[in-house]
Formats: sequence, C-alpha cells, structure tokens
Amino acid sequence: MTPLSILDLVPVSQGMETRTALDESLALAKLADRLGYRRYWYAEHHNVPTFASSATSLLIGRAAENTSRIRLGSGGVMLPNHSPLMVAEYYGTLAAMYGDRFDLGLGRAPGTDPRTAAALRRGQASADTFVEDVVELQRHLGDGTGETTAHPGQGTRVPLWILGSSLDGATVAAAMGLPYVFASHFAPAARHEAIRRYRENFSTDYVTAELSAPYVMAGVNVLVAPTDEEAEHLFTTAQQLAAGIGTGRRTPLAPPVGDIREVVDAGVLAFIEDFQQVRAVGSPQTVVTALQEIIADLGVDELIITTYTFDPAMRARSFELLAEAWEL
Repeated sequence: MTPLSILDLVPVSQGMETRTALDESLALAKLADRLGYRRYWYAEHHNVPTFASSATSLLIGRAAENTSRIRLGSGGVMLPNHSPLMVAEYYGTLAAMYGDRFDLGLGRAPGTDPRTAAALRRGQASADTFVEDVVELQRHLGDGTGETTAHPGQGTRVPLWILGSSLDGATVAAAMGLPYVFASHFAPAARHEAIRRYRENFSTDYVTAELSAPYVMAGVNVLVAPTDEEAEHLFTTAQQLAAGIGTGRRTPLAPPVGDIREVVDAGVLAFIEDFQQVRAVGSPQTVVTALQEIIADLGVDELIITTYTFDPAMRARSFELLAEAWEL
C-alpha cells in the first residue's frame, strides 16, 4: 500500500486553550508513531487563531522526544521568513539530538497575510531569493564550505523537500532534483499539471539534486468514522473552516452542524466544494476506495493527510480507523 503521512497544523477548537491544542497534537504524534504512519509534519502558519503551528522546530523537537520511529518534519518551513543558516542550525540541532528522523519541507510563501509577512520578513528577503536560499541551506547541512557554517547542522544532510500549490513549485522542485509535495488538500486546481510538469522535467543535473528519480507526495483532506453518515457530519467542522478561509473570517474550529447549508450560502458552498475537492470522507472502506482513486488519478508515491474535527478524540479515532483499514 502507498505510504500515508500526517500534516498537523495544531488546530484550536472554540473554547480550547492553546496548551490543550498543543498537548492534543503531541498525543496524535505519539499515536501516529505507534500506528505506522510514515511521517508527521507540522505546517508553519502565523496570525491565525485557528492554528498553533507557528514554531515548527519546537513542535518537532517535542514530538521527537516522545516518539521513536516516525519521521518528523516541516510541511513546511516558509523560507522567506527565515535565514537559511538559522534553519540549518535548528534542524541540525534536532538531527544531533535525535538522529536521522527529520525532513525539511520548504515553502516559498510566508504562510500568512501580507501585513504579518512584513512583520516576519528578514530585511528585504522575499520569495525571489528562494532558490538561492535553498542552495545555501543545503550547503549548511552538507559539507558547510564557505565563510559561515552551521554548528550543529554541518554534515547532517537533513533531506529537503519542495512544497508547492502552483506550477512554480513543480518547476523549482524538478530543476533542483528534490522531492515534491503538492498542496492538493487546499489548492487542487493545478494538481494534475503540476505533478506532470515535475515528473517530465525532473533533473539530477543541479547541485542540489538529492534523488535519482522524481518522488511526489500529495495532500488530502480525510475524515474516517464508523459510518459514512457520521463522517459527513463531523466533516462539517472542516467545511466551516474552509468557509472562513473563503470569506476571510478565520476563527477556531466550530462544532459540526446538521447540514453545512444551514450556515453558509450557495456561493460559499461552491467555494468549499472546490477548495476541498481532494478529499476522502466516510467509513473506513469508503475512504480506502477514495484514497486509492486519488492515488491512481495523480500517480503519487505517498499521501499526506490533514484531518480536522471539533473534538480531538474524533481526529485520533479517524487516524486509528484509517491505519487499520489501510493495514499500516
């Protein structure tokens, strides 16, 4: 079976304290470690009350302290917000403490709104320097030749991944010879063309190449429950999250509702359906079938799953049911 991984944004539900959300995230990482998921990645976001995943390296370190097998990483570090040297030092420190268990997914966007991006940005750095930053980061994690070196970091060779939600990321990943993750869980429109472009243009010629052949992972919205009906009901929390993204009203996760049409109009509903079209929601067998169809449609090597429920226990149950059905 195709490997399954988890993407965690550390969601915060209405009435929940941030510390509780962080503790629930750790509990899920420990569960994923036991269940057999391949990776557990955290996604960097800023100035969003829905998520508590702004400091990915801290979350990864805590998870590493409490797990033993699963690969941990960023999905991703938004490189415009950070100097390559500092990223190398953070992840080099993790590698020095816990060994070869880490992945460095790199994004070209700031992971936030323009005003917050301006507050985060280091000097005049922007996405225009992304390729140069990746080259520098890889150098710091490799032989470290140059005037500055990362200590820890040098020689750890933490694997790099390129994240993308458009054709640009596919072009960069292919040219750099790095594995590629497409964000089809929230940007599905270009998924087929982006993956095709990556595979057709993949090259090992550039200095950054870490693979001998292309490798693609795609994001999927998933929610598993004992029945299709319960899963669809619980998924209305994720649908309300999407509605907030579409309307610019970002809030903590809301409880499920009887029918999503009760709380959104037709225009927002159309946005939700498009935004979350790459999804597998239902009973274990329904979800397995849907995921197999997504894999066949996209031709990917791995899936990374994101799941949102108002009650964290339902999120954990979803991953347990999926692991059993997928025979992890």
